[in-house]
Amino acid sequence: MKQKYRLYRRDASGRYYLQNNITGQQESLGTSDRAEALRLLCARNEADHQPAFNAHLARTYLSASDPLIGKRSWRMLMEALVASKSQWTPTTQERYKSAIAEPALASILDLALLETRPEHFLEAIQRGTVSTNILLRRAHNFAIEIRWLPWPIMTTKQWPPIRFGERRGITREEHEKIVAREKDPERRAFYELIWHVGAAQIDLANLTAENVDWQNRTISYFRRKTRKIAVMRFGDEVAGILKRLPTSGPLFPNWSKLTSAQRADRFHSRCQTVRVSGVSLHSYRYAWAERAMAAGYPERFAQESLGHSSATIHRAYAKKARVEVPPLEEYERQQARMFPSRPSESAPSDAATQ
Repeated sequence: MKQKYRLYRRDASGRYYLQNNITGQQESLGTSDRAEALRLLCARNEADHQPAFNAHLARTYLSASDPLIGKRSWRMLMEALVASKSQWTPTTQERYKSAIAEPALASILDLALLETRPEHFLEAIQRGTVSTNILLRRAHNFAIEIRWLPWPIMTTKQWPPIRFGERRGITREEHEKIVAREKDPERRAFYELIWHVGAAQIDLANLTAENVDWQNRTISYFRRKTRKIAVMRFGDEVAGILKRLPTSGPLFPNWSKLTSAQRADRFHSRCQTVRVSGVSLHSYRYAWAERAMAAGYPERFAQESLGHSSATIHRAYAKKARVEVPPLEEYERQQARMFPSRPSESAPSDAATQ
């Protein structure tokens, strides 16, 4: 049988090279030792003739150092991934556990890591969503980090790009339709309050009366996702909503007992009844950020109010805001009316007139 590869040596460097007899492609073996080069040549030709045998031989060698390396499945790996992230919040861990149970991953969960090929990943990603792509990437990288995979299954360029769907803030008109249709007073108050404060639904649902400082008119809480504090001042409209809620304990005693998924399902059902589509409870955060930017609210105040950990994240939420910039001269006159004691920059100074 004709060999696929042949060996040759370059006189200038003394290095040995392989050449593919079919394609003509050349590859350096990185050695000047003829015995070592012949061994690599034989291994490459044998691998071409007997891929299944050589895969089994590789597993045999690997099992000598790690007896379980050929038995570990992707289900075992993903469970180890979640267990290793003790710093994750319970909500994040539950989200990962739900993602692992997605039907798109059913074909690879019980597949051995060493038997996985790129087409297995690509097929699962095609059947799944963006979260499937993200989860497989993280599981793949984790397997390499802890040496459960001795080599990458797919290179960075082979992974399909992650393309998130368009996200937008809920409009005032849509919000008013939802509130007008909602008959449950607790849920109605929840929708009204989330419009004004823009909190994440899990944070708002778990607010208590103790989170409200009436003297300073602030609502403060630790975000479940980032564990950072968010502080927001409220005005008369929010005060009116808060006065309708319990004065001690949870502000939303029934709504807080539901999971995030259950609250999302109930909100989706309400949206369907008023023919509003393309929004979720998280759309209220986008809406708040967009409204703040359109109104000229200082970015650092808006970032603190929403509890965003960085300005980049906040700008991603507010990127669809429609900002109407007034003419400079009109803005200067407005500032002069608001701050009459501040000298106008457009007026000449005394020194300039002398």
